[in-house]
Amino acid sequence: MQRARSTASLDDFGDDSFRDGLERLVVSVEREARLNERGRIGFEMQIVDLLVNRLQVEHWYRRHPEIDEQQIVAPLIGLGLPRTGSTALSCLLAEDPAVRSIRNWEAMKPCPPPETASELSDPRIAVAHRMVLKRQEMFPRKMAMLPSSATMPTECQTYMAYDFRSHLFQALWQVPSYADWLNHHADLVSTYRYVKRVLKLLQWRCPPYRWRLKNPSHIVFIDALQEVFPDARYWMTHRDIGKVIPSVADLYHELIRASSDDVDKTYLGALNSEWCERGMRKVIAFRDAGHEHRFFDVQFAAFQEDPFPILARLYDFLGEEFTPLARSRMAAWRRDTPRDRHGEHHYDAADFGLDVTRLRERFGFYSERFAVAI
Repeated sequence: MQRARSTASLDDFGDDSFRDGLERLVVSVEREARLNERGRIGFEMQIVDLLVNRLQVEHWYRRHPEIDEQQIVAPLIGLGLPRTGSTALSCLLAEDPAVRSIRNWEAMKPCPPPETASELSDPRIAVAHRMVLKRQEMFPRKMAMLPSSATMPTECQTYMAYDFRSHLFQALWQVPSYADWLNHHADLVSTYRYVKRVLKLLQWRCPPYRWRLKNPSHIVFIDALQEVFPDARYWMTHRDIGKVIPSVADLYHELIRASSDDVDKTYLGALNSEWCERGMRKVIAFRDAGHEHRFFDVQFAAFQEDPFPILARLYDFLGEEFTPLARSRMAAWRRDTPRDRHGEHHYDAADFGLDVTRLRERFGFYSERFAVAI
């Protein structure tokens, strides 16, 4: 924390909600992550960067307390299982100029908050672009799994990480004790309040104010999400679980092996099976508790074949106009962003101790509820 203070020349982190998660994460990394030298350096840099960003957010709020008067109204939030087409759908939705998403460059450095006059020429875009290119050179296989660009929308994970309660950490490092605490015991109300705090900062000088957010792991924390965003509406993407779990385990492996030479693939298969099941049971219970009308469901196969009828129905669900401009921009994005532009993603469930037949049996409650094709 002292290094972050020195780097930012600031010393106010705001409330102390982040300290518990930070302490648990550091202990878990030290005891369990089996980091190599690059991993140890990268871990320290990542933590310092998150703390610096938090310091800067608080600095802007102290200088401009009026930021807190901003309202985040009825955001549309994507959640559900990972590896189900949610990134592509969020990218299409972000093409509508009437809405706002978290862009990669804003996730990397939200301060100073963007301004409408310079948001397309902000120097952070070029910095983020160079980082994306560097990662592509270092990890070409990852780009086939999770394509990225400086300006495309990204998940809420990074802003959740400012409170040190985020699936970002279990995806980057082997931290089983931290992951168990996060997925089973942690209270994320403070986390979502901090996400809202950053969103207010981002929209303060840079509208529009209709937010399109996305993070699959929200399903695990849906009750805390509801407390902070009580008027949110949701979309959920669905796909054969026999493809989802091995794919996300393989993505975790690709991320973690950058910092460790000793990766337990069986652990990654078990971790992702467990949190996905827990999260799906929680979100189904939430829907059944009087919130079904707030959800819009998307089947992966139908979306891949032709997303536009689905998008039209989604706009009807929202009570918003699907304008010709939004449609044309989305069509251009889809044309210019072929699904396999970085190559195909291949994986083997058995590498992660997974049996596809048993996975489908375990998640039968999910497949039956949402009529997921196998």
